[in-house]
Amino acid sequence: MPFSAHQTTTLRAVLNRLIPENDFLGAWEAGVGDYIVRLLQCDEVCHAPTYANGLDSVEAEARSLHQASFNELPPDTQDLLLARIEIGSCVTTWDVSPIEFFSLMVRHCAEGYYSDPHNGGNRDAAAWKMVGYCQMPGHTT
Repeated sequence: MPFSAHQTTTLRAVLNRLIPENDFLGAWEAGVGDYIVRLLQCDEVCHAPTYANGLDSVEAEARSLHQASFNELPPDTQDLLLARIEIGSCVTTWDVSPIEFFSLMVRHCAEGYYSDPHNGGNRDAAAWKMVGYCQMPGHTT
C-alpha cells in the first residue's frame, strides 16, 4: 500500500524519533520505511489501514496540540507527543487504537532496523555493524 506524500513524511519523522540518527544511521536512513512498505504490501497487508489511519491521526494530534505538522515540531516536542500516543492520551478522535498503532509501529521499526537486509530494512547491514554482528568470524552480508 503506498502512503500519501504527507503520510510518508509523517512516517519518516516518527521512525526517526523511534530510532534517531547518532553515530549510526537513524531508522529512515537504514531503510525501515522501505521495510514497512514492503511488509504492508505482502505479509501484513491487513495492517495497511491501521498505518494510514494512525499516521493521519499522529498528524491531527500535532496540529491540534501544536498548530504544526508533526515533522515540523522540534525533536523533544515530537517525543512528548509520541509518549502521549503510546499511552493513549490523545486529544483527537482516532479511528484506530493509538496504543495498538504505536506498539505496531515500534515492533515494525525494530524488525526493519535489525532484520536481515534482504527483508528490505537494515540497509548495508548498518544495525548489524553497530552491534558487532558483521565482525563475527565467518559472517558475510
